[in-house]
Amino acid sequence: MGFGGISLWQLLIVLLIVVVIFGTKKLGSIGGDLGGAVKGFRKAMSDAEKDEVTDPKKLDEPDAEFSEQHGEERQTDRNRTS
Repeated sequence: MGFGGISLWQLLIVLLIVVVIFGTKKLGSIGGDLGGAVKGFRKAMSDAEKDEVTDPKKLDEPDAEFSEQHGEERQTDRNRTS
């Protein structure tokens, strides 16, 4: 038994049909494009990790700015409903 109940022969037949439909040049270019996309994604992820490690102050900064008055209004609303 192969992958997920698909035998090796069925995989080969599907591969043959894909090659006949798209051709080897098109499959090669698709593979190259996919490889480039994965490489770019890995580079972006490693750059993001480096930024977090080199500047730990960014982790302590709030994501958004909130006014103090708005926070006090919420506290009084909570006290009223309790």
